[in-house]
Amino acid sequence: MMKRRVVVTGIGAVSPVGNDATASWKNVLAGNSGIGPMTRLNPDNYSAKVAAEVKDFDIEKYVEKKEARKMDRFTHYALAASLMAVEDSGLKIDDSNANKIGVWIGSGIGGMETFENQFETFQKRGYRRVSPFFVPMMIPDMATGQVSIYLGAKGVNSCTVTACATGTNSIGDAFKVIQRGDADAMIAGGAEAPITQMAVAGFCANTALTTNPDPKTASRPFDMNRDGFVIGEGAGIVVLEDLDHALQRGAKIYAEIVGYGSTGDAHHITAPAPGGEGGARAMKIAIEDGDLALEDIDYINAHGTSTPYNDKYETMAIKEVFGEHAYKLAISSTKSMTGHLLGAAGGLEAIFSVLAIKEGILPPTMNYETPDPDCDLDYVANEARKAEVKAVLSNSLGFGGHNATIAFKKYE
Repeated sequence: MMKRRVVVTGIGAVSPVGNDATASWKNVLAGNSGIGPMTRLNPDNYSAKVAAEVKDFDIEKYVEKKEARKMDRFTHYALAASLMAVEDSGLKIDDSNANKIGVWIGSGIGGMETFENQFETFQKRGYRRVSPFFVPMMIPDMATGQVSIYLGAKGVNSCTVTACATGTNSIGDAFKVIQRGDADAMIAGGAEAPITQMAVAGFCANTALTTNPDPKTASRPFDMNRDGFVIGEGAGIVVLEDLDHALQRGAKIYAEIVGYGSTGDAHHITAPAPGGEGGARAMKIAIEDGDLALEDIDYINAHGTSTPYNDKYETMAIKEVFGEHAYKLAISSTKSMTGHLLGAAGGLEAIFSVLAIKEGILPPTMNYETPDPDCDLDYVANEARKAEVKAVLSNSLGFGGHNATIAFKKYE
């Protein structure tokens, strides 16, 4: 069966570096970080003192206050980013096409903030005072549910929960839906609002978060002195579309999505497999799925969390896949500025990947000061770089041994 070609026609973001995709991209290229002192929580209660928080975001620009109160913050971010992405794509959803337009938005931990607030209410005042919206606000699939309701998209309606691989898996899964003909367009990505008491406590307890109190240098992927990730929040959403469908309506095209690889480490609940072997297999599958040669890949938007093991093993995985070509590739971790958006990371990084192709510029890895002998590739250190970008991989790896890679190429 002929595989349908799938393109990216719309992008939308709410992130620590900007409340839309354009501002987020501009700030990332300029090396402007969205990481600052933690303000959502009292930092005195945690070993982590910094966070990548969304700033000055107003959900009431997108939905009425009364409706917004029935949603967790992760859904606010998803809804705003989706509305922006669909507007950007120029896609009109009505009765004639609603059945063939779907939504696939994931979240790693869903409505954790809602859970904490409602549990407190339950403890103090009993079950009768718990909100009737508690369950629908908390469950991770509700970002997809609300986006579908607001946009009237009645096609494939799903949600992936694969920890920090969620956003990339969601886009990859949505790509396959269109490729096999089950939808003409999909609104896909990830959303997360994890800067909550228990989520931050949990990540501090398992020593995943940096204890560096300086926001400027806290996230330093691939640097010798990295010591953990910076927790972030937001959403990254793309509109994927069947190529013929996009051409027919004269849509602008950012890039073509051509490959998707998804694997399991079968190794450990939090640590990546030695040598990043699961991540290496995901990259190989995505390259093969996209009918790409190793030499076609110019740039990798790395998972690059700034944790000791992740960055070392991801580097090893890239070398294992690309051999000598690994040293000619450009690699960067935009998490050096955005922090780690967990389930939303892959969504935001997919946007940066397609913009790198469209605009011929590579975002930097900031705070790369002390080279690590284990991380000896080209990490586009400290400033953006002009380059012709023909094909890109975007990697995401999650607790539970989830590995996901998507491949984009210049649309021709």
